[in-house]
Formats: sequence, C-alpha cells, structure tokens
Amino acid sequence: MNTNTLTCCLIAAAIGQLIIAILGPIILHSMNWKEPLARSPLLMREVFHVHTFFIALTCAIFGVITWRFAADIAQPSHELIRWFAAAIGIFWGIRCVMQWTVYSTSHWRGLFGRTVAHWTLFLGYGAFAITYLVTALRK
Repeated sequence: MNTNTLTCCLIAAAIGQLIIAILGPIILHSMNWKEPLARSPLLMREVFHVHTFFIALTCAIFGVITWRFAADIAQPSHELIRWFAAAIGIFWGIRCVMQWTVYSTSHWRGLFGRTVAHWTLFLGYGAFAITYLVTALRK
C-alpha cells in the first residue's frame, strides 16, 4: 500500500473513530436503554456511564491524533509511531473479534437493520485494525 493511499485510509479511520466517539454516548437513548439501566444497581449504572464516556474519549483521542498526524503515521519515522499504530490496530482487532464472541446472535439474527449494523460495525472495526496494523508493520 503506498503512502498516499495509507494516509487516506488513516483519515477515513480517524473520521470513523470520531463518529463512534460522538455516537457512543448517544446510543443509550437510541437503543432505549434508559429504563433497563434505571432498574440496574447504582454501581452498574455508574460503571456503564463511566465506561461509555471513556470509550468515547479513547475513540476521540485516536481519531484526533490520527487526523492531525495521518501523513506522519503513514510513513512512520520513529518507533513510537509504529507502537502507537500497533496499539490502535490491536485495540480494534480485539474489538472486531468481540463483535462475534461476546454479543449473542439473538440481538441481530433475523432482524435486517440490526444485522446490517452488526456487519457494518464488524467490517468497520476490521478496517480500522488492518489500516493501523499495516501502518505499524511498514518498513
């Protein structure tokens, strides 16, 4: 993959991560989780909200840094950049695997919209992982 293509892929990944960062906290309302969460123990609600916030923050940090330094990341001149790209690639690779191993198929199988969302997320997370891992492994 040439540097220009990789830079474009990194910018696309940055945009995707920023979208996830924005949508993450909104998902509580769109998935109608407010009432079930209200029935949960206080600590569980607090952990849910803190984790939702920090995942959104992590995605925002990944997105902003990638957006700002896409060209530098695409041509890593320092070992730190390779490690950074590898870390993000591993993060998204694990998330991609978890899309299949943690969530029950009962949440989406047979439901067209949810099946599309499931596959879109899986393919998107996989694209993020591949983009960053290719970058990390470039010589």
